[in-house]
Amino acid sequence: MAPKIEEYAMLGNCRTAALVSREGSIDWLCFPRFDSAACFSALLGTPDNGCWRITPEGQIRGIRRAYEDGTLILETIFETDTGVAKLIDFMPTTPAHSSVARLVVGLEGRVEFNMDLVIRFGYGRVVPWLERHGEGCYTAVAGPDMLVFRTTVPITSRDQHSSARFIVHAGQRKSFTLSHQPSHEHVSEPYELGAALTSTNYFWREFSDRCPDVGPWTSMVKRSLITLKALTYQPTGGIVAAPTTSLPEQLGGKRNWDYRYCWLRDATMTLMAFMNLGYFEEAAAWRNWLTRSVAGSPDQMQIMYGLAGERDLPEYELPWLCGYEGSQPVRIGNAAANQRQLDIYGEVADAMVQAIRGHLPPHSRIEAITQVIVPFLEKAWREPDEGIWEIRAERQHFVHSKVMAWVAFDRIATVAATMSNARRFAQKCRRIADEIHQEVCAKGYDAQRNTFVQHYGSKALDASLLHIVLTGFLPPDDPRVEGTIQAIEQRLMRDGLLLRYETETGVDGLPPGEGVFLACSFWLADVYVLQGRYAKAQALFERLVSLCNDVGLLSEQYDPHDQRMLGNFPQAFSHVGIIDTALNLYRRGQAPAVDRAHT
Repeated sequence: MAPKIEEYAMLGNCRTAALVSREGSIDWLCFPRFDSAACFSALLGTPDNGCWRITPEGQIRGIRRAYEDGTLILETIFETDTGVAKLIDFMPTTPAHSSVARLVVGLEGRVEFNMDLVIRFGYGRVVPWLERHGEGCYTAVAGPDMLVFRTTVPITSRDQHSSARFIVHAGQRKSFTLSHQPSHEHVSEPYELGAALTSTNYFWREFSDRCPDVGPWTSMVKRSLITLKALTYQPTGGIVAAPTTSLPEQLGGKRNWDYRYCWLRDATMTLMAFMNLGYFEEAAAWRNWLTRSVAGSPDQMQIMYGLAGERDLPEYELPWLCGYEGSQPVRIGNAAANQRQLDIYGEVADAMVQAIRGHLPPHSRIEAITQVIVPFLEKAWREPDEGIWEIRAERQHFVHSKVMAWVAFDRIATVAATMSNARRFAQKCRRIADEIHQEVCAKGYDAQRNTFVQHYGSKALDASLLHIVLTGFLPPDDPRVEGTIQAIEQRLMRDGLLLRYETETGVDGLPPGEGVFLACSFWLADVYVLQGRYAKAQALFERLVSLCNDVGLLSEQYDPHDQRMLGNFPQAFSHVGIIDTALNLYRRGQAPAVDRAHT
């Protein structure tokens, strides 16, 4: 059985990522892209589905690990009865190759290690053909894929495993690299490990050192920034929601989804986090990805795309993988790509307005996109949709979707009003925004209980209603807002953290049960900031960041009862929450949440 989710750290090169356990086993890796078929799938199956383990022989007395400051270079220190050694894991950031590098360094005494390499292409199913290719070099080939394994220690192959036993004394080093390339090409030349380590360190430090001061939360904000950067597909600027698929929202359940794609919603929130910290180059790269991806008819705009803007993301299952702790099915692709979620138009419009306010250089295609979205959304906002939570049941008139449709027209009207040739267009958008506002307040509000509801005609609550405040739809001191916040606290809070909604209602068409959704609790902390309840906001924020694992990473969800992470990992949405709430607490009156609510 795979370790707990929180026992993993991430390696990455801004093209793909790997998960490595505290014991030194890489149990998840897709080459050469985030959404490529995994060659290590033990995370969702067994070690025979692919992994790469380097760990001391015998009893381990202690394990300490940390990223080298400001980087994604992982250092794990093993203490044994006979000595101390360090395992350095990283992915070189040069675009010349896609590779994982591992370096074992003796620190004290002597330490005996075991190395076990199990390569399984095709998500753990395809056994490659392994051949020796010169001294210390081996190739593993299956169809179009080749992995080139280089090592300074002798290995033996048996039962489709490649293994080695070796000893490091103080001051000694043993190195291992695993690189991907197309199988039809000549085997690539080796790279110098020391130079790769130096350049990778420089890459991450050059990025993270630009992080501004965020008071006592600077280090955790910097770690979240690095995580978001690592989830960016550098060739295109697309940002994946997470580097994994099918880590369950409920252990043993069916809520297992593939997050290795670019959601417009998640990515726009990441864009604003980048801009709020002054990372305009990354923000511009994502905006350029957006303008390419959504180009075309607005009624064909998707909620998510592939790393380069691909539209076809067919969903299918992998029956040969048993799933994380037996959570099946394991899914590849995501059928939600074909859903209608009206909130994405508001998210994109809001992000574009924030980009203008942040003085991001203008893009010629943004105005054209706006001109075609408005006629479409003028009709579409009246229709039901699957909503922010991507239900797999009958469409509803979700209040959050309507609020975000209001955001789209409100933000477009605000920008258009400043343009001398667009006054009439601005007036039209303002009229539609006012109409949506009036309808939401009439149909989405339960006057008897003084709370907004999940969807028209419902008595259920939804944490996404917090965006009524966060977007400026209503002010934080509005009695209806105060009543909604109180109702959410009373009905959706579990051990001080928020559920997305009550799954027992069956609104999503799935079996009930899941963990608390961490991004929702960050939203609540941001609402507290807008209400001036800073002590309450800080207490909730500190509770949330205490859930980060030992290397500062968060998953999508958390189980308060079993006190463990759930869902795909690490999750961009959760790390955006860390950045946003830290900034809101630190800047208070000049907080990003204040600016957004008063746009």
